Amino acid sequence: MTLTRRHALPLLGAPFLAPGIAAAQPAWPERQIRWVIGFPPAGTADILSRILGERISQQIGQPVVIENRAGAGATIAANLVAQARGDRHIVLVNNVAHAMSPALLPNVAFDPYADFGHVAILGALPMVIAVNPAFAAQDIQAFLATARSQGQNLAMAYGGNATASHLVGASFIRAARIDPTFVPYRGAGPALTDVLAGNVPAIIETLPAAIGHIRSGRLRALAVSSPARSVALPDVPNFAELGLGEATAVNWFNFFLPTGIPAPIAERWLAELRIAIGTAEVQRRFQELGLEGTQLDPAAAGALVRAETTRWRAVVRDNNIQPG
Repeated sequence: MTLTRRHALPLLGAPFLAPGIAAAQPAWPERQIRWVIGFPPAGTADILSRILGERISQQIGQPVVIENRAGAGATIAANLVAQARGDRHIVLVNNVAHAMSPALLPNVAFDPYADFGHVAILGALPMVIAVNPAFAAQDIQAFLATARSQGQNLAMAYGGNATASHLVGASFIRAARIDPTFVPYRGAGPALTDVLAGNVPAIIETLPAAIGHIRSGRLRALAVSSPARSVALPDVPNFAELGLGEATAVNWFNFFLPTGIPAPIAERWLAELRIAIGTAEVQRRFQELGLEGTQLDPAAAGALVRAETTRWRAVVRDNNIQPG
């Protein structure tokens, strides 16, 4: 499943709660909210969670405490929330790793679809293929021609085995019918350092990790993985227009509840998210992050997780990807 720009904030002006729903809600919240994410501080999931958490805390009159439970492909955080069935004061924000990790890690204890209440797609970001400015290829077509002529003599960096950059990169390589030496690093930072230094000519990474270097001219962006061009890089083509639609992918961020939550609480969360994301300040900060494709729609959020879980299992199988 892909997210398109036409879905951005489609329902913010529409009424959410039917008449009488507010009166039927149980008293909530009675205490602080545990807002769990599977990544360390300063990443996109952490930043957007703090933006929303601060605003929602003001709305509901209780503290929202961000818990960074990083590790194991975000499965530590997801498992914590999956095991909190019926807890009305814990939520999870997870990204595409939520769908990828069960395909990569054989002992994941949760079902990414069945063990969660699906509330909303908070937004998505593309991956970007970029090169050191000294690299001869000036555009993606020249890059592909060089890759086909050089084969494994051309190196392409990514931020680590079994990450989003690994799986999306593998999809791109397969769709483009190229065979570079695909070089894993221990995170986006070391990978970018080597590309900026000219030790490796090319990289595929998340847009937020690379955008500063692209804007400064230290990297040249060649393509983005999203189904439409990124508003942050409007002059850079996307995979679909290059005829590589099967590799189209985004790093999405979804808002989850544990299962067993009463419907009025889930509806209240959706209403609070709608109010928060509808504010000018939150929209401005989301735009700064480059987030697109927000869908405040539980059905769409659940369908995305189901489809992405199926998709990435096939990618892992077809490319014989092993966890790193």
